[in-house]
Amino acid sequence: MDIKEELLNRFYSAFQRLDYKTMQDCYSEDAVFSDPVFGLLKGKEVRAMWEMLCKNAKEFSLTYSDIELLDHEYATCKWVASYTFSKTENKVVNKIKAFVRINDGKIVEHSDAFRLSTWIGQALGWKGVLFGWTNFMKKAVQKQARKNLDRFMEKNG
Repeated sequence: MDIKEELLNRFYSAFQRLDYKTMQDCYSEDAVFSDPVFGLLKGKEVRAMWEMLCKNAKEFSLTYSDIELLDHEYATCKWVASYTFSKTENKVVNKIKAFVRINDGKIVEHSDAFRLSTWIGQALGWKGVLFGWTNFMKKAVQKQARKNLDRFMEKNG
């Protein structure tokens, strides 16, 4: 098995167990992450995000598949997270495509792609279904996610 494939298996199997410490260890110190909810995160923010998500997870399950090694640095995979969104108690099934760049056995860049409007519709219910496609709603969700992460980082050092 290729080292990139081993790293992705280690990361996502840790995520299945909500083992944020192992997940954090898969990243380089100055790793960069982006997704439609949190936007661009760097270094400590990336590790804090995974810790926050794992610690707050409710009724969580995750599957991953289709690890594809694109070249000597890049890989992709698909993953599906199913959980209860704590703010509304709504069930969310988020289908994601991950793009990662790996260097020296660590993730240096990680981007998760999914349709934000679909996530908003599931997480926020009827309001999300009606307004989740609007830039106003998307920006409000992103702002709240960032605020939650900042608060978590302040509280947890």
